[in-house]
Amino acid sequence: MLESKAIRSVARWRGWIPGAAAVLLLAGAGSLSPRAAWAQSDAVKELAAPPPIQLPLKPSPEFAKFPRYAGTLGTRQIVLRLGAKTDDPSGVHGEYQYTDTGEVILIAGDRDGDTLEVEESNDGTHITGNWVGKFAADGSLAGDRMNVDDSDPQPFDLRPLAAGQPVPAPGAPAQPPAAGTAPSAPAAPAASGAHTVNGVNNLSIGE
Repeated sequence: MLESKAIRSVARWRGWIPGAAAVLLLAGAGSLSPRAAWAQSDAVKELAAPPPIQLPLKPSPEFAKFPRYAGTLGTRQIVLRLGAKTDDPSGVHGEYQYTDTGEVILIAGDRDGDTLEVEESNDGTHITGNWVGKFAADGSLAGDRMNVDDSDPQPFDLRPLAAGQPVPAPGAPAQPPAAGTAPSAPAAPAASGAHTVNGVNNLSIGE
């Protein structure tokens, strides 16, 4: 992904609250003594700071009902939960989980037609990778996952799971939904557009 896009992404993940707090602080600091201003600064920082994220990450109830996709990332099996954002017409977000270790990775970005471009974070703070892929007519998703600098591409190949369909055992390919069972609908935002990642506060690009 382009550097400019990554910079815009960082700005949106960080959110607007710290900036608003700084404006309020500057507006009121002139009428306060240095000691009072310092105390107010600490209070504003405490109020503006996002709640700490518990590590290691756990599956989020927010994403539990999202469409699921099972398959491989590189040589490891994962389950991806991906759904449309409610506050961004083209935005998608969710998480994926390795079936061997249970590690959870947050994911967020954009879907434009059949093209998916998202970024991931393993701690809710730093971008740790980029995904670029395409949805096929059958709802399957394939592409490459890369590091932040677009190095070390690893292919991913995921297929949708029907509602209630169990996750395939490690090493077993995802089976198509049984006849008469409707697969989970792929996450498809209402409108296309170039929007960057949104949904996790305080994000900065990882080294």
